[in-house]
Amino acid sequence: MLVAFSVAPSGGDNPDASLHEAVAAAVRVVRASGLPNRTDAMFTTLEGEWDEVMDVVKRATEAVAAYGPRVSLVLKADIRPGHTGELTGKVARVEATLAAKAGAPGQDPAEAGRGTSRAPGAGQDSGGGAARAG
Repeated sequence: MLVAFSVAPSGGDNPDASLHEAVAAAVRVVRASGLPNRTDAMFTTLEGEWDEVMDVVKRATEAVAAYGPRVSLVLKADIRPGHTGELTGKVARVEATLAAKAGAPGQDPAEAGRGTSRAPGAGQDSGGGAARAG
């Protein structure tokens, strides 16, 4: 399963409203977990089994709680039993489709990638921040 999540404190004393220290605390937990992961400006995505992924999300949320009296958690999951390597596989399938469509003769470039046979997960969030960059 893939879980993309964003966690952020609120109500803290940081005058510039920057969240980078809280985000870093969450990302440290994610990276220490050993699970495949990717962090971008908005989400962190983890890959693993339900219990292990949710444990990491819980511990990352607890790490962020040290930065404010309230915590916001946004979570999106792609639950697809029997599939692994989807952290990179989903993106690779979309990129391959885009590359193939870009060279298709007679196709309007604006229509490339809009076919009916999308790669699984195409058009969905594929990336990841344990918290949003702040």
